[in-house]
Amino acid sequence: MPGLRPRRMDETIHATGHENVTATHESTFELTSDDYLTPAGDCILGIEADRVPTDFDEAFVAACRSEDATITATLEVGDHAVTVTGRGHPDLSFENDRSMVARTSEYVDDRTVMIGAEAAASDLDRGLIEALSAGAELTLTLSVE
Repeated sequence: MPGLRPRRMDETIHATGHENVTATHESTFELTSDDYLTPAGDCILGIEADRVPTDFDEAFVAACRSEDATITATLEVGDHAVTVTGRGHPDLSFENDRSMVARTSEYVDDRTVMIGAEAAASDLDRGLIEALSAGAELTLTLSVE
């Protein structure tokens, strides 16, 4: 019906920061369920994620596969909150059972949860990143409309 707004759906993931969080990657940011982070993981913001793409609700996944989908990632760490907006894509599979990646590019693989993101790890608030590198708890809320 005209004028009806699409229903917003959310998926919430909790993860933990790590001393090796540097967030210097210029085209992605990532959360992983792995319990470690090497210095090479310059896009990873949090480890020990309590949920992965394969856990997401089927209706949420279907909504993200629309070309018209707007996907918003809200990252909350203590007093810091950052929102990054991107898009969905028909090829998003949400089949990865270890990690999720938001991308500024159009590239899609089984880890991708958002393309065309307006920010990458290197663009995020440095206060938020400093808290994560000190081991703070991270809440990521993915919303799709």
